[in-house]
Amino acid sequence: MSLKVPKANGLQLFKDGYKQLSGLDDAVLRNIQAVSELSDLVRTSFGPNGRNKLIINHLGRLFVTSDAATIIREVEVIHPAAKLLVMASQAQEAEMGDATNMVIIFAGELLKKAEHLLIMGLHPSEIIKGYELACVKALAELEKLSTFSLPSPLTQPSLASALKPAIASKQYGFEDTLASLVAEAALAVMPPNPKNFNVDNVRVVKIMGGSLAGSRVVQGMVFGREPEGLIKKVTKAKVAIFTSALDIAQTETKGTVLLKNADEMLNFTRGEEQQLEKIFKEIADSGVKVIIAGSSIGDLALHYLNRYNIAVLKVLSKFDLRRASRVVNATPLARMGAPTPDEAGYVDVFETIEIGGDRVTVLRQLSDGDEGFDPQSPGGRSRMATIVLRGATANHLDDLERAVDDGVNVIKSLMKDERLVPGAGASELELAKRIEVYGNSLKGLAQHAVKRYSMALEVVPRTLAENALGGAEGNEVLSRLWAKHEEEGGATWGVDVEAETDGTLESTSHAIYDSLGAKTWALKLATEAAVSVLSVDSIIMSKPAGGPKVPQQAGNWDEDD
Repeated sequence: MSLKVPKANGLQLFKDGYKQLSGLDDAVLRNIQAVSELSDLVRTSFGPNGRNKLIINHLGRLFVTSDAATIIREVEVIHPAAKLLVMASQAQEAEMGDATNMVIIFAGELLKKAEHLLIMGLHPSEIIKGYELACVKALAELEKLSTFSLPSPLTQPSLASALKPAIASKQYGFEDTLASLVAEAALAVMPPNPKNFNVDNVRVVKIMGGSLAGSRVVQGMVFGREPEGLIKKVTKAKVAIFTSALDIAQTETKGTVLLKNADEMLNFTRGEEQQLEKIFKEIADSGVKVIIAGSSIGDLALHYLNRYNIAVLKVLSKFDLRRASRVVNATPLARMGAPTPDEAGYVDVFETIEIGGDRVTVLRQLSDGDEGFDPQSPGGRSRMATIVLRGATANHLDDLERAVDDGVNVIKSLMKDERLVPGAGASELELAKRIEVYGNSLKGLAQHAVKRYSMALEVVPRTLAENALGGAEGNEVLSRLWAKHEEEGGATWGVDVEAETDGTLESTSHAIYDSLGAKTWALKLATEAAVSVLSVDSIIMSKPAGGPKVPQQAGNWDEDD
């Protein structure tokens, strides 16, 4: 008979303040619950009829948006499992700039489906294996669903029609206007090899007032301020860009000046003035007609700039300064002085125009067909286009900017891979159908997870229908879609958010397409995030660093009375 060895009670493994949660109930199901909360939060913002969220961040700034990337960025998520989902959606935002909401919704749905299997006693490793098999199959089938690509010589109408679904999910009703603006701006800066398209070359300037119909695309760069000096318009000019302040250099140490007579007092500042005049005379003699300054401009410097008829513009953002140097092809200088011929840039038109009630400064190079275009001009084609957005409120303008940003990112992903798949939830439903058939052909426990994966894919058309038509009608639309997809050639049927007939439409005949690249990444990242959460069996949290928190005192606590 073996001897029973008593176990020591109260064995302490970690320092005080550590928190450990392990086991199915405490760790896995709790993680799934946290992720479900996060996916339910952004789920109502999905699709053209998505609701807006009103968010006030830790700095007190107000956001009214249905853009999942902005919601996730401004809401500080602290749960470790939910953070995995946030990271996956941020990776999608960085890679494709679109379908961030789909990553969170789909990963959340995968985990909700896994919860039933875990409660029934299936081991997480079997579910992970099934999900990974289903993901590989889904990506292979998604390639086969692609029936349409962007036509090779890009035209504005074809590019605009490819952008419409992505922009409509943010700004439903304005997608035609915004898509044509984004397409026009993108084609203006498109390099000879479209794969090298740079999203940074399409800028947005927001000007309050008017309506979206007053928005337009301006070749070159627009700054929302007037030039500092008296000169407001210059054509065919040399440009110098300075990152330093245009002012008298201040000494690092403080000094005391002793003045003995009136002559010394009169000559005291004259030396500085002469020095400054000499610098600006050198700049004017080198042929520079426009200066862009990245810092402050002194009054005396402004006086000499006006005297030498040099236009000066203050640009405080270093990113805008870099873009401006790209437009005029100049090198930003950190010292005050005349630029060398290599360092100086060239601009065809530098002018101040009025948009609405605001005066803005435009830098642009003339292109073939413009009035006054000179083929021998050293300016070359402007590699920058600015979309000037008009709107009534700052929040609305911010939301329009986010929609434009999504549109530009969709162009970038389409330049890498021009293939498109049917939109409006049609691709997901067809994938769900095909993966269910694949799951039935498998043996072993992994088949249950594969079938749940196909059920989880339903979440995209279901959410589109629920957000547009309400919960009860959403279920009916989904059953009608299943019936259509079972028919021959029904792979392109999706949700009709306007419910013109029975809530379903053929996405290809309505030109509703999604980027294949964005969909592929979304499926991949959502599956990876769900698998990461499922593979966790214990959470160990240390005590937060830092000393004890200072107690919040009541107001006027130090008053005597």
